Amino acid sequence: MLVLRLLNVVAPAYFLCISLVTFVLQIFLFIPSMFRDPSTTPLFSPALLHGALFLFLSANALGNYVLVIQSSPEDLGKGLNLGKGAELVVDWLDGSRSPGSALPGTHFCRLCARVTQRHDHHCFFTGNCIGNRNMRNFIMFCLYTSLACLDSLVAGMAYISAALSMSFANPLAFLTLLPHSISQFFSGALLSSEMFVILMLYLWLGIGLACAGFCCHQMLLILRGQTRYQVRKGMVVRARPWRENLQEVFGKRWLLGLLIPVLNVGSDYRRQKEK
Repeated sequence: MLVLRLLNVVAPAYFLCISLVTFVLQIFLFIPSMFRDPSTTPLFSPALLHGALFLFLSANALGNYVLVIQSSPEDLGKGLNLGKGAELVVDWLDGSRSPGSALPGTHFCRLCARVTQRHDHHCFFTGNCIGNRNMRNFIMFCLYTSLACLDSLVAGMAYISAALSMSFANPLAFLTLLPHSISQFFSGALLSSEMFVILMLYLWLGIGLACAGFCCHQMLLILRGQTRYQVRKGMVVRARPWRENLQEVFGKRWLLGLLIPVLNVGSDYRRQKEK
C-alpha cells in the first residue's frame, strides 16, 4: 500500500515533467527550426499553423487532465447507507452488508478512501479514480495526449533528420536509430541535445501508443455498457443499445467536449431517464 501511495504521487509529477519538456522542445526548438518559410505570409506561415495545432492539442490534453483530477469520485457513503467510518465501508465490501444498499458497479478505493459509482479503475497518472463523473474527460485526455505525442514525434523526427542528415524513408531507420545514436554519443560524434531529443522520440512513441490503445479499449467497453471493474469482477450488465451507452458517458453535447475541455455531462442523461 505504501508503494501504491508513493506511485500515486510520483506518476502525476512525472507526467507533468514530460508535458513541460515536450512544450519547451516544440515551441523553442522544433517550430523555429523546422517550420520557417520566408516565402509565406506571417498569418499563414507553417510555424504559426503548426504552433496553433500543437497548442490546441496540448490545451485539450492538459485541460481534460485537470478536469479528471477536479472531478473527484462521488462520495456515496450516505446514499448507499454505508454509515460512517472506513470499517463500515470494508464490511460492506466484504459482504456483511446488504447488497441491495449498493448501486451496480460501485467500488471503494483504498487510495482515494471513497466509494465511486460505475468505478472503472484507479489512474496513477492522475492520482484519482475514474468513474461516472470523469470518464468522458479521461477518454478525451487519453485521445489528445496520444495526438500531441504523435505531433511531437513527427516534428522531432523532422528535426533529427535535418540535424543528422538522415532519412526515415526506410522503416528500419527508426528502429536502429537508438543503438546507433548511443554509440555515436559515447564516441563524441553526437551532441547531448540531439541525444536527448532521440530519447524523447521513443518516449513519445510509447506514451502515444499506450494512450491510443487504452482509449480504444475504453471505447469498446463503453459501447458494451461495461467498465473494467465490472469485467474484472465478472458482473453481468443489462444489455442496452450502444447509442444509449455512448450518450450516458458523453452526453448530448459530445461535440463540445470533443473540441474544448468541459465537465462531464453524461449523468444528465441518466437523471432524465430516471424522472
